[in-house]
Amino acid sequence: MELREMRAFVVVVEQGSLSAAARRLHVSQPALSQTMNALERQLGVQLLTRRSTGVQATDAGLTLLAEARAVLARHDQAVAAVTRHTGAGDSVLRLGIPLELPTDLLSGPLAELATAYPGTRVQARHLSTAAQLAALRAGDIDVGLVREHPIGPDLDAVLVVAEPLGVLLAAEPAAALAGPDGIRLDALAGLDWVGFPRSGSPAWYDELTAILRSHGLDLGAGAPEGQELIPEVKLAAVTAGRAFALAPPSWPQPIPDSVTWSPLVGHPLVRRTWAAWPASSHRRDLGHLIAALEIRGADRV
Repeated sequence: MELREMRAFVVVVEQGSLSAAARRLHVSQPALSQTMNALERQLGVQLLTRRSTGVQATDAGLTLLAEARAVLARHDQAVAAVTRHTGAGDSVLRLGIPLELPTDLLSGPLAELATAYPGTRVQARHLSTAAQLAALRAGDIDVGLVREHPIGPDLDAVLVVAEPLGVLLAAEPAAALAGPDGIRLDALAGLDWVGFPRSGSPAWYDELTAILRSHGLDLGAGAPEGQELIPEVKLAAVTAGRAFALAPPSWPQPIPDSVTWSPLVGHPLVRRTWAAWPASSHRRDLGHLIAALEIRGADRV
């Protein structure tokens, strides 16, 4: 029996609900249910009575609850004792971030983290979604902000922001295409899309290009591998007037007078960002950051 299974079982019993426990542990409910089922199979006893109103520990479950609490308390005590020898500031939380992250998404949660865990230092790295998911699985980062929901039981994720994308165009064609509610997506037919390589975020790329094609846009050749779709690339490409780029309303880059941002009528393109982390992680500082991100993003999804 692993410590993470003990900890999950204790939280389930304390919360009296798999859904509430999943929120507290920052895991998905199906993954937590699978963990409880596997624990019962491993021990050969029923630990929980499942009802429509929640869950309750059986007699065997109450026995495990008492033992698990004792083991976890001793484990946490040992970790705390060893940590005292490392000194303040020796805990590092490695964070992966994508391009064009909303400027206010991280500032508040990181400030809360610094207050709650002054000994935790955050190291941020810019990585594509695909690179972040690989780094999470390799143990090279602790949490990533990714543009597609990870697949598989080894990573958990929570949606932290959803941004309706608008369009960047040279000022003259923008004025010709814009209506009272913005620009229709199909009105961009005939213009080149300033896109990103599929390898950076395959699922998001496929979703995005499928919507563009469904509105009659010919996307032409894909972006070259390794190209970073930084703001300067977008602005330079659209200034000539024969291309468009996508950007959220909160795009942080200053826009020159020669370029205009307009909303897309009906908001057909929504870019979502998830916080993703290893399902096996029980770092308290990581849990605190994820909870703060979830709260901060609640009114933006």
